[in-house]
Amino acid sequence: MEFPNPAKLHNQHVSLFAILSIATIVPNPAFATKECVFPAIFNFGDSNSDTGGLAASLIAPTPPYGETYFHRPAGRFSDGRLVIDFIAKSFGLPYLSAYLDSLGTNFSHGANFATSASTIRLPTSIIPQGGFSPFYLDIQYTQFRDFKSRTQFIRHQGGVFASLMPKEEYFDKALYTFDIGQNDLGAGFFGNLTVQQVNATVPDIVNAFSKNIKDIYDLGARSFWIHNTGPIGCLPYILANFLSAERDAYGCAKTYNDIAQYFNHKLKEVVVQLRKDLPLAAITYVDIYSVKYSLFSHPKKYGFKLPLVACCGYGGEYNYSGSVGCGENIEGNGTEIFVGSCGRPSARVNWDGIHYTEAASKFIFDQISTGAFSETAIPLNMACHRSYTKSY
Repeated sequence: MEFPNPAKLHNQHVSLFAILSIATIVPNPAFATKECVFPAIFNFGDSNSDTGGLAASLIAPTPPYGETYFHRPAGRFSDGRLVIDFIAKSFGLPYLSAYLDSLGTNFSHGANFATSASTIRLPTSIIPQGGFSPFYLDIQYTQFRDFKSRTQFIRHQGGVFASLMPKEEYFDKALYTFDIGQNDLGAGFFGNLTVQQVNATVPDIVNAFSKNIKDIYDLGARSFWIHNTGPIGCLPYILANFLSAERDAYGCAKTYNDIAQYFNHKLKEVVVQLRKDLPLAAITYVDIYSVKYSLFSHPKKYGFKLPLVACCGYGGEYNYSGSVGCGENIEGNGTEIFVGSCGRPSARVNWDGIHYTEAASKFIFDQISTGAFSETAIPLNMACHRSYTKSY
């Protein structure tokens, strides 16, 4: 499937946003003047926003993960903070505790149900026999449903744990964030499906996503901030495993990015329908793909270099190997070699072949928080307001 250049596509969208803003926005003084106050954030997703779920339950990252900001592994598969961390910080909220973490957690201002390697649909194989998390989106929803009722029981019961639980009114007023879908596509790629077969799975994937949004809405959620999926074809783990794939002008695997864009197209259609089906919801669709792609297409412009090469990895053109990962040891010439970081992650886009560096995540947050990459041109601090632009 052929798609237009993401950079050009974004420029066209910006122009279209400007036209629509003039022609179709219904005046709304509250929207124009009042910023949203989110007392809590509830996040759902995969490793792009996992702040410790997989680490607490199945596999914990080891050094040098976390070296940049936390100076130790902090449950994130990055050298530092993620986009979700910067979202929380922007509202003056603490970094989200993982729902699965039972040690030292504080849920008073929200919880994170994301786990690395999570999918939207039921995975075909799970850790340790397979590569995916058992906590796919349906399970994350179930955890949230139980979390809502149990935390209120704990608050009403009183005692030492009561203050660590969110207030009942926070659930309706909270921001609900989503970043998931990349692993569903990856499952197809590594399951030896053809391009056509992977594309054929996309409608079912986005429909499963839609069902979970509706279920969470039924539990009182009203403000949704939904990321589309990034340019998976620019990630070293794809590039190193599919060496024969056609490359675009920037060295990314074109076919895999085309599939990601098809997923995003169908996801956007689902969001448009959700706005009709959920009349009280404010749903913001965020084109994180275009922001991430700009890091691969124009890295020097934004202060980065070697965007297709992992900072923490070992071997080959992309510094990535499926047999040994960041923080592991490998035998080489009779000696044991530690797979460490590149020494300056702040200049790199990719951390370990799959995940982004803190510097890249900060750049991504700075771009999407303004609303420039929101399909309805709504900035993050206005995400509690319903869009009054026409769907297109």
